Amino acid sequence: MRRLNLAKSTRSIYLSLACLSLALHLLLAFFCLSILQTACILPPSSSTQDTDPVQHGSHPSPLDAGRPERKVQSSRPAGEDSFSGSEKKLTGGGRAAQEVKGRARLEALFRHPLYNLPRPPLQEDDWLLRVRTSEQTEDGEHEGYEEEEAISADSEWWSASEEEGYDKMDWTNDVDTHPPWLRFHLGITRWELYDRRDPNLDQLTHYLATQRILNAVQKTGGTQLKLLMSFPNHGQALLKPMKQSRQAETDVNLFYFSDFERHNAEIAAFHLDRLLGFHRVPPVVGRLINVTTEIREITTDHKLMKTFFTSPAGNVCFYGQCEYYCSTEHPVCGRPHLLEVSLAAMLPDLTLAPRRSWRSPWKRSYSRTKLAQWEKVPAYCDTVKQTPPYNRGTRLVDLIDMAVLDFLMSNMDRHHYETFEKFGNDTFLVHLDHGRAFGRHSQDEPSILAPLQQCCRIRRSTLLRLRLLSLPDSRLSDMMRASLAQDPLAAVAPLLSEPHLSALDRRLATVLQVVRTCQHQHQDVIYDDLGKYGEDQNQQPDGKNK
Repeated sequence: MRRLNLAKSTRSIYLSLACLSLALHLLLAFFCLSILQTACILPPSSSTQDTDPVQHGSHPSPLDAGRPERKVQSSRPAGEDSFSGSEKKLTGGGRAAQEVKGRARLEALFRHPLYNLPRPPLQEDDWLLRVRTSEQTEDGEHEGYEEEEAISADSEWWSASEEEGYDKMDWTNDVDTHPPWLRFHLGITRWELYDRRDPNLDQLTHYLATQRILNAVQKTGGTQLKLLMSFPNHGQALLKPMKQSRQAETDVNLFYFSDFERHNAEIAAFHLDRLLGFHRVPPVVGRLINVTTEIREITTDHKLMKTFFTSPAGNVCFYGQCEYYCSTEHPVCGRPHLLEVSLAAMLPDLTLAPRRSWRSPWKRSYSRTKLAQWEKVPAYCDTVKQTPPYNRGTRLVDLIDMAVLDFLMSNMDRHHYETFEKFGNDTFLVHLDHGRAFGRHSQDEPSILAPLQQCCRIRRSTLLRLRLLSLPDSRLSDMMRASLAQDPLAAVAPLLSEPHLSALDRRLATVLQVVRTCQHQHQDVIYDDLGKYGEDQNQQPDGKNK
């Protein structure tokens, strides 16, 4: 009997413990559910009155300081954009703010006195082309106009207005009736291709980036593929296609004369030339074109047409005819139709404005085994200084300006340069063909600076601008980044990668060091092109005394 009572008591204890355990588990479950519910509460919509203080810029409550940050799970499927609308605005706003800041610094640079130096008033013979008035056209004996290459209403240049597909020309002496490319031609002077402050420059680049393409043919001459594009308003542009990605570097085992030409190098060269204050590179702009509708379907070049094909990946490709890289192994391909290109404004026709081509004294041998004379003779510049046209005027310092430009962008392919015949030897050098620049950012080529190193001569204005571009507030890489951001192709990808931009600062420091070495070794290093204006400046842009 006693054993039976003990068994009943033990059973009651076990039952009580089981109930207590179940109650504890239920309590724990309710507690966990309350925590999970709190963690999964989504932030309220911005349309509600109880808004998130962090998102809307208000300060959080002091009571929230010790609370752990709440993490919100996204309800979007995997692979979908995980940024909310507000986050997208914040991300885009940050980039836009950087671009605005870059533009502001670029505008401040161009307001600097070194970019607004006074020039003597332009005389009539300082303009490359002028529009004849009706009186001058009728007066065949007008002094200077029989020999001068001027545009007139009875010129053959006007006869193209009847060609199919072109706009009717109703141009007058009023500059407002002229298309941007014509205003560019009429703005060329003895001293520069364009005035940076001319509002037509923006109109010209916009026109190159947006005008309907009427025809596309391959341009003769040169070693690599390039096309001549025609527009309905009778303008033309030189096209160079994208051949390799922005990040690709030139193979170290490849000779300079075998390198690819790069479309972004042509664009960057224009911007760099403008930042240096030279204005000697024709305006260039980037553009996305459709190789099917804007080349293949409109070209009248049958030889070019025969080189089109569709790649195994389904991309429309062509290769043209040229000395290098015009084959099915090196095609130019769209993706599947769109292709990045550079479009350079054409200079006036040679029948209107003849140009003279000059062999550079520092031309390379373009040989795999031979060296040029300047590479073997350290005192080579002494001979150049005694040779016309380098023995007078500004031709030598013009050439050194060009060497500085080439060194900064690592362009070894400078064999010739051109000048307009009308201006004789007293004019600037036209900087053309920069497709092989910006090929390698990890290595510099000191031999490009040979003209500066051997002659130890440089313009004061050039040196002062170089020093200005070495300062933190106007660093060359930052100015280039801001300037290139204005190009249409910058919306696709930066025109120059960050390593290339960093290389600009490194090379600029090298140029300034070469000048300092020259000043330690020679007395007459600075060519003073500033005159009294330079004498009035007591400080250099870097704060050092002259």
